Amino acid sequence: MVPLRLRACHRLLRLRSSLPLPITITITMAAPQPQPGCKTISSPSTAGPPPKRFRTMATDAAPPPASAMKAEFARHTDYLNALNDKRERLVKASRDVTMNSKKVIFQVHRISRNNKEEVLSKAENDLAAVVNQHIGKLVKELQGTDFWKLRRAYTFGVQEYIEAATFCRFCKTGTLLSLDEINDSLLALSDKSVEPLQINVLDYILGVADLSGELMRLAIGRISDGEVEYAKDICSSVRDIYRELTLLVPLMDDNNEMKKKMEVMLQSVVKIENACFGVHVRGSEYIPMLGSSAEPDYAFFGGADYD
Repeated sequence: MVPLRLRACHRLLRLRSSLPLPITITITMAAPQPQPGCKTISSPSTAGPPPKRFRTMATDAAPPPASAMKAEFARHTDYLNALNDKRERLVKASRDVTMNSKKVIFQVHRISRNNKEEVLSKAENDLAAVVNQHIGKLVKELQGTDFWKLRRAYTFGVQEYIEAATFCRFCKTGTLLSLDEINDSLLALSDKSVEPLQINVLDYILGVADLSGELMRLAIGRISDGEVEYAKDICSSVRDIYRELTLLVPLMDDNNEMKKKMEVMLQSVVKIENACFGVHVRGSEYIPMLGSSAEPDYAFFGGADYD
């Protein structure tokens, strides 16, 4: 038995097909009335998205003015470019300082008991040329600025210069050149209207630590020339420097580089002590080789001398 609903649908279709014009059936639903105490939830709008706007590029129109953010980035760009250019100039100047300071050190190593005044005079003149020509470039680049920002660019050249300057002073007077004396010598190169470049304590200590290696080479050379007492004075000085720095290094914040230099300094102290100890204990065997005019005596071997 066909249900009543299906029969009604069939009748409606027959009636719609027999009519000449289409019949539009509009069903209107009344909006539900909000009940008291209930919140009304609004349905989202059924309107479609707004029409898309096509982008056009104006070729003849003038560009818009730069914003404040673009101007700020432009200033930072100029600052970083200038800083990088200055760093490159400092690296080149530091390389020149290192190379010429090494030449001064090599000049001092030519010293002997006969030409001491001549060698030291030439070394001091070469050191003054390093200050005026190459250290002066560092001073002009760094004066009046925060030179701690660029310390890694010039620290190795400054350390080499300190090593050369202290080496010359020690060979001339037997004393150590102080940091205040080095900074005072740089004031003449600076402009009085701006803050002068001052070598910091860390670079000075690192340069003094490198000095022990040159003093070790100098002591070995003086022993070979017969100046044993001079070598002993050098040994005592290097030992004092090492002892004082041993107390200072644990108090330094960034002391990785200093720890490596302290290990090298200890090796230099041991080499000088072994050389001086060997000459002191077995000096009678090496008297002819140490500059003595006496003839060698082999009587302690239990045999007679031979011509």
